Amino acid sequence: MSSAPDFAAARQIMVDSQIRVNDVTDHALQSALRVVPRERFCAPDRAFSAYAEVDVPIAGDRTLMQARDVAKLLQALDARPGERALAIAAPYAAAILARMGLTVTAQEADPAVFEVVGAALSDFGVRTVVSALDAPEGEGWDVIISEGAVGVRPDAWIEALRVGGRAAFVERSGPGGKAVLYERGRAGVSRRVLFDSAPTMLAGMTPRPAFAL
Repeated sequence: MSSAPDFAAARQIMVDSQIRVNDVTDHALQSALRVVPRERFCAPDRAFSAYAEVDVPIAGDRTLMQARDVAKLLQALDARPGERALAIAAPYAAAILARMGLTVTAQEADPAVFEVVGAALSDFGVRTVVSALDAPEGEGWDVIISEGAVGVRPDAWIEALRVGGRAAFVERSGPGGKAVLYERGRAGVSRRVLFDSAPTMLAGMTPRPAFAL
């Protein structure tokens, strides 16, 4: 008879072999990654692959971002306890941020995603809301993160940040993409490219086709 997977051991291996070796040095983030059960954020029949270096299905066309990439996004945000975070199509990141002491809202367009991850998010005190991904919930956020890729910069996400707020996500127009960090300042918005990444494109977040005569 086969034994149940040792997910706690898998989390430690993930941190050692995928996270620390990719320059994710934040100790609070590493600690949260060791605790949050990544297997609860993917389709139940794919829990066995939660810690593999692949995009794991959640529900519909949504997938779980690879641990290395989501950890690097989270580190770039420099999130601090007490801040307010909006996780758009980023349920695993939402739980990590909550574990790190932030007040977190997770936003999804497809209620089926919350049918999979809702119980885990509730366990970490994350508020959930169902709304179109291009219309962020609320405003004045310290942090916004997404685990999916967007075809063009979602200006509504940037505008939902407070002054000094940061947003991290992947911009992708083809096979490859770039993880980017935006910061909203008093004089404008800055953008910094972080690393190469190619997560699944988010439905409804690609540019509309242009027609020319």
